Amino acid sequence: MDALTTWFGPEAQVTSTGDFSEFYLATWPRLYRTACAVAGDAAAAEDALQSAYARAYASWRRVRNADHPEAYVRRIVLNEIISTRRRAFWRRERTTDAPPDRGQPPVEAEVAEHDRVWRAVLDLPVRQRAVIVLRYYEDLSETEIAAVLGCSRGTVKSQASAALANLRRHADLTTEDLT
Repeated sequence: MDALTTWFGPEAQVTSTGDFSEFYLATWPRLYRTACAVAGDAAAAEDALQSAYARAYASWRRVRNADHPEAYVRRIVLNEIISTRRRAFWRRERTTDAPPDRGQPPVEAEVAEHDRVWRAVLDLPVRQRAVIVLRYYEDLSETEIAAVLGCSRGTVKSQASAALANLRRHADLTTEDLT
């Protein structure tokens, strides 16, 4: 029993290894270019191709009898790349050869910005402050804020508008600073 039969099981035993080898050699360059273009990374393309060819070998009889065996394997490669990108480990930070284009701002700068925003919010009249906090920090809708404050939606809108105008004048803040 050869290593391929041990790895892929008895179905692989009835396939023609020579047939598969010829298919592999003929299709690898084209599928590799496609995989590289889709994955955007040579190593990821090689991993996807390895998995795809392993699956194709395991069911070589079905692949060989398909109308277009190369298209069949191409679809396996693309599915492998797409499913790999969906996995959590792919989305984690990975090392690269080059550092990022720009560094992250120091934590002190973020704390200082947060403090600046809070000081500006605390300088607002209480009603305006309540509307801003409920809208941008609690993420409530105008209707929900009106219910909490016991006023109309129109009052919430006017208070929010006045509060944002005061914040822009007071500390050169934008709506994005509040979120």
